[in-house]
Amino acid sequence: MATSNALVIAGAGLAGAKAAETLRAEGFDGPLVLLGDESERPYERPPLSKGYLMGTSERESVYVHPARWYEDHDVDLRLGTAVTALDAAAHELTLADGSRQGYAKLLLATGATPRPLAVPGAELDGVLLLRQLADSDRIKDALPAAQQIVVVGGGWIGLETAAAARAAGVAVTVVETAELPLLGVLGREVAQIFADLHTDHGVTFRYGAEVAEITGTLGHADGVRLADGTQIPADAVIVGIGVTPNSLLAEGAGLEVDNGVVVDAQLRSSHPDIHAAGDVANAFHPFLGRHLRVEHWANALHQPQAAARAMLGQDVAYDRLPYFFTDQYDLGMEYTGHVERGGYDRVVFRGDTARREFIAFWLSGGRVLAGMNVNVWDVVEPIRALVTSGRTVDTERLADPGVPLTELV
Repeated sequence: MATSNALVIAGAGLAGAKAAETLRAEGFDGPLVLLGDESERPYERPPLSKGYLMGTSERESVYVHPARWYEDHDVDLRLGTAVTALDAAAHELTLADGSRQGYAKLLLATGATPRPLAVPGAELDGVLLLRQLADSDRIKDALPAAQQIVVVGGGWIGLETAAAARAAGVAVTVVETAELPLLGVLGREVAQIFADLHTDHGVTFRYGAEVAEITGTLGHADGVRLADGTQIPADAVIVGIGVTPNSLLAEGAGLEVDNGVVVDAQLRSSHPDIHAAGDVANAFHPFLGRHLRVEHWANALHQPQAAARAMLGQDVAYDRLPYFFTDQYDLGMEYTGHVERGGYDRVVFRGDTARREFIAFWLSGGRVLAGMNVNVWDVVEPIRALVTSGRTVDTERLADPGVPLTELV
């Protein structure tokens, strides 16, 4: 077993890599182990459904660090190394090859796994998920040969993949159980804008629909049969119906788990020597006053930096507002803040929604909960200030593009 004074990070994605970087930057010079079950060194996931998938960015651009960074910074990066068990009392991990790794402090950055579609035919070739770099490669390889695809799920991954397929000239049908794509995330007012965006670019939506079966010929998917009997032909089926946090290690070790590993504002779990960050962490957010699990890039980028500092004994709390972005066709968007499903009473638009150049604000009781800028740039900081101020705003001035947002804070 390796030395037990090591700091160990389980999960070699963006969160794990940024934690390792921060530990070294903050002066930790002891043994540092980064364990990843994939064969690729740490990479960022947004390009997998955006630029890399569309062929506008190179493969090398997805990686968090250059290949030599880990050796140069004395980080023991072990790829293809799955962790199978955690013994919190013994401060020890069991690896897939049966070896053991001790630790003084542990960071769980194990991410999440795409939910599979639990229907007959889901195992056929040509049924694709998108989470790992290899998944993006498979979709990228499938699009040139496809005439038509079905995307199951109208969330961010589904819509970004649909946009990439349309850019490649492929006919796309999106099957969504709700009345609109992104309805639970954005609410009806803004979800309709994204529905119209995709419809304008030739995407067909099937709303209120459920997949009953993926049909196939000679082991390869050739279509989707809906619960109402409708058959939709497809050369490939891309499934994007959400993810499940990879919290089995924590659960097996007896840590508190509830929609991920439950951690406090310092990203500390129910065991004082185990922290968690990224998609797997259900973290208490000091500003929002509740636990929140965030699956977006910015959280995987920033949250592990706070966790690393906490592992070194620094007095830190992660209170950064959730942020995410998307690029679809000619629309670029940034979203700052957090709104519970149905937790707002009004949406205020500033700008021109018809031209898709606007900012949308979600309000409750006159307070701004979140803002989304669409093809309007350099406004994230004033939006963040509006949200964190907690002040009641004048909605007429909020909607007026002639009033600087900084004057509303």
